[in-house]
Amino acid sequence: MAERDSNPTDEIRLGTMLFTLVEPRRGHEVAYNRWYERDHFYAGCMIGPYQFAGRRWVVTKPLKDLRFPEQSPITPDTQTGSYLGLYWVLAGHHDEWNQWAVTQVNKLHSNGRMFAERDHIHTLLYRYRWGAFRDGEDTGVPAELALDHPFKGMAAVVVDAADGVERAELERWYREEHLPGALAGSPAAMSLAFTPLPLLIDAPGDVPRSEKTDNRLMHLVFLDDEPSAAWKMFEQQAEAVEQSGLGRVVWASPFLPTIPGTDIYTDQLW
Repeated sequence: MAERDSNPTDEIRLGTMLFTLVEPRRGHEVAYNRWYERDHFYAGCMIGPYQFAGRRWVVTKPLKDLRFPEQSPITPDTQTGSYLGLYWVLAGHHDEWNQWAVTQVNKLHSNGRMFAERDHIHTLLYRYRWGAFRDGEDTGVPAELALDHPFKGMAAVVVDAADGVERAELERWYREEHLPGALAGSPAAMSLAFTPLPLLIDAPGDVPRSEKTDNRLMHLVFLDDEPSAAWKMFEQQAEAVEQSGLGRVVWASPFLPTIPGTDIYTDQLW
């Protein structure tokens, strides 16, 4: 699949993603959950131009215990980062959406509509590169519907190319050698590959800036089963990519979808 940098007919195609992993401060879990799903999910993102899908995810304590490795550039430790928001942006309109998003969130800050008792752990923009589909892209769930389909779980896997290895070679290995066999007959319906994009310079100051990572690849793997039941495949993936000599997994985390309108999971984070 080619990169989707242009979209002259405005066809509904995934172009870029906002990935925002946040930690509510202890004692404020319920208040944070309600603020985010009842206000910020919409006011900060979904009402924006060219934002066509979004979904929230959560990591309970048992799932945090599955994260690896212990030391990671994504989170300070395996227990930090409980709630994830994922948002799809229409191909060809990233710059317009990005400027709206920065302006809107700064406006919400000035109007006192942000939530102080939480910390951004990893909030970054990513470009959609390609997808690998267990059931075929034309017959299975397409990337554009991944956030709307009722998947039971999701895994985020971040891989850095080894020193001296071009990211393109790492991507080729995943697409041609690893994923076709790994997805076949598995609970993983698709693996979507993304690469990092910089935040705008006037983005809100509470969002930490990330180092330049031209050698990094993020996979979002959408699961028909709960992630704990499928976690062995991600451990095997980490072993396989390291044995290939092309890279290593620097962060792998399972996620459950939140249940909108409920406070389920708020008492299971730690």
